[in-house]
Amino acid sequence: MRADEMPAFKDLLTDAMAYYGKDCSAFTLTVWWGALQGCELELVATALQRHAMDPERGQFAPKVADLVRVLQGTSTDRAALAWGKVHEAMSAVGAYRDVVFDDPAIHAVVEDLGGWPKVCRTETKELSYLQHRFQEAHRAYTARGQFEYQRRLAGDRSPDYEYTRNGLPAPRPALVGEPDRAIAVIKNGNAAGKTLISTLPEQAMGLLANTTLQEARA
Repeated sequence: MRADEMPAFKDLLTDAMAYYGKDCSAFTLTVWWGALQGCELELVATALQRHAMDPERGQFAPKVADLVRVLQGTSTDRAALAWGKVHEAMSAVGAYRDVVFDDPAIHAVVEDLGGWPKVCRTETKELSYLQHRFQEAHRAYTARGQFEYQRRLAGDRSPDYEYTRNGLPAPRPALVGEPDRAIAVIKNGNAAGKTLISTLPEQAMGLLANTTLQEARA
């Protein structure tokens, strides 16, 4: 969860505790926020609802451990659903077209796996291993909550400048999943990859050279 989601999280937890006739103190809020900050607010809300519907544990007010248990199952379910979207898009969209999913974690995982064209060209015999890697990584990104990702997964097509040079618009990416959420992924993502790679400045190069010289003399 983002820092600006704290008020919404406070309201959610206050309502959940009120359902069990309990107050949500400042200490309670701090403990819950510290334990669940790495989770998405939507997943926390789903976990609280699942706890309330549990025939056994749902009779009592939830504790952090109850939510962690439910969230582990929730993240597994979400990873499986995410893989289903990717697997379907591999054949429906293909390696040559840009694609935008409605889940930013999919973008981060696909980049880790080598990019959209490489994922699409995975041999059938390797799909089960790819699925395992994908779902493990997806759960990790979901648990992290905040991470960088590409706003679109580039297909193996001609670059944009070749289209503009000939007076043609660049091909539109395929949106996979809920269109509104996919557009939000575009707005909140980065043009470059999720890992920042840059060149060391001249000033830092001098510092590095001096440090190396001192180490050699030691």
